[in-house]
Amino acid sequence: MSVTDKIVVTEADLREQVRDLCKLFGWKISFTWKSYHSPKGFPDLVLCNPGQHRVVFAELKSEKGKLTIEQVEWIDALTHCGQEVYLWRPSDFEEIVAILRQARRNHNQATD
Repeated sequence: MSVTDKIVVTEADLREQVRDLCKLFGWKISFTWKSYHSPKGFPDLVLCNPGQHRVVFAELKSEKGKLTIEQVEWIDALTHCGQEVYLWRPSDFEEIVAILRQARRNHNQATD
């Protein structure tokens, strides 16, 4: 592989990586497989860790993926309600590991 070649991690690839981390760290994970009749923009993942007393909402995007207006509205609404909400991209993998491994943080990470 040359220096100019890049490994592209899709949103689906990232979801599978997060699913594996959830299994490793004791999280339950839910996501909508086909969202035809679901509200537009609702976060991709809902994660629950009873041992940590945490529920996390996560929107997944590829490195260049853009949030829709509806996604921003959901993120803002959940954040306003005090929920733990994140926007995760493949480049955030180390941070994702840290978030799922440790106790609740005091701030939300859904920015962009």
